[in-house]
Amino acid sequence: MPSKSLHLVLLTALALLAFAGNSLLTRAALAGGGIRPDSFAAIRLGAGAVMLLAIGLGQGLTLRPRSPDIPAIVALFIYAAAFSRAYVSLGAATGALILFTSVQLTIIVGGLASGANLNQRQAFGIVIALGGLAWLLAPGLATPPLGASALMTAAGIAWGVYTLIGRGSGAAIARTARNFIGTIPLALVLVAMAGLDGTPTAIMLAVASGAITSALGYVIWYSVLPSLSAVTAASLQLLVPVITALGSLIWLHEPLTATLAGASLLILAGVALTLRRS
Repeated sequence: MPSKSLHLVLLTALALLAFAGNSLLTRAALAGGGIRPDSFAAIRLGAGAVMLLAIGLGQGLTLRPRSPDIPAIVALFIYAAAFSRAYVSLGAATGALILFTSVQLTIIVGGLASGANLNQRQAFGIVIALGGLAWLLAPGLATPPLGASALMTAAGIAWGVYTLIGRGSGAAIARTARNFIGTIPLALVLVAMAGLDGTPTAIMLAVASGAITSALGYVIWYSVLPSLSAVTAASLQLLVPVITALGSLIWLHEPLTATLAGASLLILAGVALTLRRS
């Protein structure tokens, strides 16, 4: 494998690991009721902004948000706020299924609308991968609350839009920093409305989610997106629930089941079909 291709693979893998890590941190903080969702979202966005501000200033970048950044800023804020609120009522499996289904459909529809081609093999691969994802998460699909489901759908659509916006431009660090910094006024509105609370552990998880798995993860993801088609980007993100499930097995001590193993293999097979060029 050429060094450039290997570099792309490694960066993409790091981004996917960051996304999975972000889900694990968020679940760990909110599951025990140690922090309110709006507080978690505000701390997450603030920590991400501080991290990216430090990196950007160190590189002499222009970090003041501009009017062209507004759509991405709004999408990022909606994603973070809706994601945190939805996971208060939704089970982890149900929330992940709704989120990633919404993300993939948004990215694929956006890619097709911009002229991307989806051949039969790729379509078949996506169907297989989504089927594996549904199989993996189906045990948690017991009558999810309508309001929380709508919130998670909004989070998925917002993240899909954020991803599509990021595909069309460079300067990943500067752009991501401007986006996070631009969410600060919106995050302050959340704090003003709901207050700021949290146990020390939950606050530390929120900071890690914002500074490491969100800010740095998004920078990496933005840097590889221009090299990926919309369909490929959508398919690769289907791996995140699998990685998250494995992380939950190790960190949260959830049991390894035949469903987890089988569905993971099905998702990987579907992604492999989608990524093949011929």
